[in-house]
Amino acid sequence: MKIFVVNCGSSSLKYQLINMVDESVLAKGLVERIGIDGSTLKHVPTGKESVTLNEVIANHSVGIKMVLDILTDSNHGVIESLEEIAAIGHRVVHGGEKFADSVLIGLDVLKNIELCSVMAPLHNPANLLGIEACEKLMPSTPQVAVFDTAFHQTMPKQAYLYGLPYELYEKYALRRYGFHGTSHKYVAQRAANIMDEHMTNLRIITCHLGNGASIAAVKYGKCIDTSMGYTPLEGLVMGTRSGEIDPAIIPFLMEKEKLDAKEIDEYLNKKSGILGISGLSSDFRDVEQAAEEGNERAQLAIDIFAYKVKKYIGGYVAAMGGVDAIVFTAGLGENSAFMRDKICNGLEYLGTRIDKERNMVRGKEQEISVKRAPVKIFVIPTNEELVIARDTANVCKELIKF
Repeated sequence: MKIFVVNCGSSSLKYQLINMVDESVLAKGLVERIGIDGSTLKHVPTGKESVTLNEVIANHSVGIKMVLDILTDSNHGVIESLEEIAAIGHRVVHGGEKFADSVLIGLDVLKNIELCSVMAPLHNPANLLGIEACEKLMPSTPQVAVFDTAFHQTMPKQAYLYGLPYELYEKYALRRYGFHGTSHKYVAQRAANIMDEHMTNLRIITCHLGNGASIAAVKYGKCIDTSMGYTPLEGLVMGTRSGEIDPAIIPFLMEKEKLDAKEIDEYLNKKSGILGISGLSSDFRDVEQAAEEGNERAQLAIDIFAYKVKKYIGGYVAAMGGVDAIVFTAGLGENSAFMRDKICNGLEYLGTRIDKERNMVRGKEQEISVKRAPVKIFVIPTNEELVIARDTANVCKELIKF
């Protein structure tokens, strides 16, 4: 059984075709600059040369059709016909309180995804475009929505409610939702597998650290807390996002800097974080390099980020009554031995510390804690596409033959 995994952005489209027999990737690719000059499709078939097409891609329907055409192309394709695709799995960023798990897409699901767009205006509308494009081109193929927020729906009320009048939660569903759920779910499951344990026996802290970053507390198989909130702005200091700040700063800045609501939102989402503190870049590689060369603000940005991560880890240890494993994933988490060491330096009281040699790993699955440490530390590359494919196959198992 082959699953087509689609991740649509406002002007981009990432995809993979996965053979669920052995969970191998048959092809993957990226469509960029949809509806913009200079649009391209980069297609990477397994076992064949990659190909880049530079064509006008007016909308997501055109982009999806190009992808489906190249998947069945005699030279660059990996399947003979679209009938080999058993189902389509879509990443959908926000499912609100409507969806605690992945679901088969129908009219009611589409309506509810659209209703959740108010909470993810940059993402959900683009996700819907991908779903509609696939429906138009492959109307008889079942489609599944896999939500970034679903894994966090097991949080208890004391973790997800804000200190606002309860009526606002009832009226506007203002609460913590959390994001990167498919990533947190995947790496927590992998950590349990590596430890030869079931997730229901473990307390795991998963650190998804990239330009966008979040941490989750996974207690006995369920997420009980996570750092991102109503939107992906809350929590850690990130590449360009402020993370958590005193809310009183917002009206103060609006008054002093003469900013309206849209401008303050852009200020906090796109001009703050590591970029704002360092004054250099949102890319941690650039900031680390500058810090090595003696740039004090770059060093300060690194220190603040590591401190915030460490503080969240400590808080989640308290919330879970202990911890059995800490996992690093995503761009920074998987590739920066320096940052992992800086974050874990001082966590010895938990019964763990990093092994310097084991920690010198980039993008590979490995335990990096010292031998026989009671609390394990892992680097586990995330694989959100595989989670989407697995969930899609599971939802559709009664509709399609394995």
